[in-house]
Amino acid sequence: MARTRILLALVLLMPAMLFAAEEIYRPATIVPPQPAREFRGAWIATVANIDWPSKPGLTVAEQKAELLALLDYAAQLKLNAVIFQVRPASDAMYDSTIEPWSEYLSGTMGQAPQPFYDPLAFAVEAAHRRGLELHAWFNPFRARDSQSKSSIAPGHVSRTHPELVCKYGSQLWLDPGEPAARDYVLRVIMDVVRRYDIDGVQFDDKLLYPYPEKDAAGRTLDFPDDASWRKYGLRSGMSRDNWRRENGNLFVQGVYQNIKAAKPWVKFGISPFGIWRPMNPPAIRGLDAYAKLYADSRLWFANGWLDYFSPQLYWSIDSPQQSFPVLLNWWTRQNARGRHLWPGLSAVNAREKWSPDEIARQIAAIRRQPGAGGEIFYHLRNLADNSALAGVVRAAYPQPALVPASPWLGFIPPATPKLIVAEDTRAALRVRWQTTGEPAWWWVLQFQTNQAWTTKILPADLTTWTFENPRPDLISITAVDRIGNPSPPAALKKSPPPVPVRGGRGAAF
Repeated sequence: MARTRILLALVLLMPAMLFAAEEIYRPATIVPPQPAREFRGAWIATVANIDWPSKPGLTVAEQKAELLALLDYAAQLKLNAVIFQVRPASDAMYDSTIEPWSEYLSGTMGQAPQPFYDPLAFAVEAAHRRGLELHAWFNPFRARDSQSKSSIAPGHVSRTHPELVCKYGSQLWLDPGEPAARDYVLRVIMDVVRRYDIDGVQFDDKLLYPYPEKDAAGRTLDFPDDASWRKYGLRSGMSRDNWRRENGNLFVQGVYQNIKAAKPWVKFGISPFGIWRPMNPPAIRGLDAYAKLYADSRLWFANGWLDYFSPQLYWSIDSPQQSFPVLLNWWTRQNARGRHLWPGLSAVNAREKWSPDEIARQIAAIRRQPGAGGEIFYHLRNLADNSALAGVVRAAYPQPALVPASPWLGFIPPATPKLIVAEDTRAALRVRWQTTGEPAWWWVLQFQTNQAWTTKILPADLTTWTFENPRPDLISITAVDRIGNPSPPAALKKSPPPVPVRGGRGAAF
């Protein structure tokens, strides 16, 4: 009788036993497909409330909700970075003891958010939680924008150090020829690098000297740096133009060196005007940024004084004098030190001048061009407001991508993580992982179901994942460090169910 009861119990339990047997995951040595590697960024412009906040004077709750919506949208498009403008014109979109709060937050320069919060700290945390890098975008020498409306706060550099500031046309500008002005800007940048967990620092095309303006008679204004030229330039032995360019060279080098001394993993990038000089290459025409903006961007790129270079290639594929692929190819050939080349694309023009399909063609051109590895869109709200363009981007980014690694900053991979089954029930399978060495910065979770692989890029603090039916056949986890180096993968493989073996007087399972 007892034997009968045992056999009956085994029969009743058999479905559950077979189910559990089918769900056994064992460690395996597999090589999952390499995740895509390209930079997919978008600028978030705060000057004149272009992207965020949508207007000055919003409540803190409204500001936060708008910023989270933009970051959510970036993550939904499978971007992997945002470039957040933190210093439009010697003001701060963050809590600074050096410069006043930006008027683009409250409408009044120098007025802190109430109730208090730090927009940059909030943005960094929210971006990382969504798998996005956040690069802090600075306008180094612009002291007051032509679109500014607020009165100047007492803590603004034009009040605290008027000797470093000059008026140029409709703007105020710090004089790059004054060593004290360069030191001041460097101090502002390094204050952010040291206090915030940013992933990069970026300058745009308004880096050193302003775009030329004209007076009432239509004559081009020269930059008013007579005082610094007499103090420093005349004795340099250089022409005035070369001296101005050298001021920029010294500044760019100094920024790069200081960032690397403080936090080597923080990337430094510059997004200059897309043409270095007309006729380079020969068919190209346009503004001479070398002569008019005193920006020798080709030198910075060729010498490796930055980690990534994002020339603003805001022209179409078929533009005869500013051809997108011609300029892209030319810039790749200036990259003697093997830095990242991630050109800027104009999402604005995809609404105002072109069909959104032009952006698809440009992304395809970048992917075909050896030496290029991604793109940055100007600007994020254009993607959000242009559904046709957003559709183009979604089609171009079907799976998430890792930011390309920067081997010149370090190339030792993390240790293989540990991957285990944490819970296995009829309803779901939950896996858990952890590092076995230095902490990870990102996780790459990959799983195969019915021969199809899916990739997820997850923040460091997310260390579990739950699968519902159908369960994957293979599961892999890879740790990625701050520089982008991947570990060897840890993997689990679903084992086939055991085959019943029949013995002499019964069945053995």
